Amino acid sequence: MEVIVLPEPVFDSSFSVEKALLKRRSIREYSDKPLTVNEISQLLWATQGITHFEGFRTAPSAGALYPLEVYVAAGNVKNLKPGIYRYNPFKHELLKIKSGDFRKELAHASLGQEWVENGSVCFVITGIYDRTTRKYGSRGIRYVDMEAGHAAQNLLLQATALNIGCVTVGAFYDNHVRRILGTNTEEFPLYLIPAGKKR
Repeated sequence: MEVIVLPEPVFDSSFSVEKALLKRRSIREYSDKPLTVNEISQLLWATQGITHFEGFRTAPSAGALYPLEVYVAAGNVKNLKPGIYRYNPFKHELLKIKSGDFRKELAHASLGQEWVENGSVCFVITGIYDRTTRKYGSRGIRYVDMEAGHAAQNLLLQATALNIGCVTVGAFYDNHVRRILGTNTEEFPLYLIPAGKKR
């Protein structure tokens, strides 16, 4: 499996949290200018990056069980070949799942929402519920859904700080997205988040 080591994320900037909250908008139109690997690195770190030697992450998780996985369907990223990648937060790296540009297929899976295809990338957040329900029972289902929201908001705010447009998408066919990612039925797609340079 091909491994892409990501650049170190930046931990400080002049763009405040308050400004990110003020400026965040759902952006569905993107330019043709590619994203960079540095920007992908920063967005992934904001979503599920490790922030503590004990493995704690940027988003809270019930019991620190971390049921989420984050994938990148890359199509227009400078120095990153089109393909499906899974984020490994422990080593801050991407693991290449398969080659090819799957943005159009993801747009088809999301009932033809064209912005899914038009973004430079589409992030996919999935949940493996068993990681949490083993401890918390059926209540854990709610915890996983809450955690996905935390992680997605982190991504949106970081994108805002980087002047990158993105939007959350919740309408899609689960099994179609699974086939594209190559995951099994124990892993549930929860969000598609296309992202790209603003027009």
